[in-house]
Amino acid sequence: MALSANHYGITVSDLDRAVEFYRDAVGLDEVDRFSVSGEAFATGVGVDGASGDFVHLDAGETRVELVEYGPTDENATAENVTQAGAKHLGLSVSDLDSFYDELPDHIDTVSEPQTTESGTRILFLRDPEGNMVEVLEA
Repeated sequence: MALSANHYGITVSDLDRAVEFYRDAVGLDEVDRFSVSGEAFATGVGVDGASGDFVHLDAGETRVELVEYGPTDENATAENVTQAGAKHLGLSVSDLDSFYDELPDHIDTVSEPQTTESGTRILFLRDPEGNMVEVLEA
């Protein structure tokens, strides 16, 4: 059986703030919003009493899923992209410089657009939760 990507999930502490970032700063369209709870969900994610508020955003061939879970874990933190097990979301654009120029001033970028040894143009930024987002022009 062949697998294909359905969505890329990002856990956030403030769903509305995250949606604003991915919609307004990054340019992804919201396509669905829903909540899930109950025993089957809690068992599925392995957290007693878990519930989740979800937003799906259109990322072309797949979706980005933002989810705010309850109850929350006060000890959870976003990893540095260079740490083993770290995660980041990768999004493609046709013109990285234009994307960078159009970013709102309050968006935290790691650097200006860079060209790697492979010829790929990259830009890393952080969402409001501190998660790394790579925007690239191949």
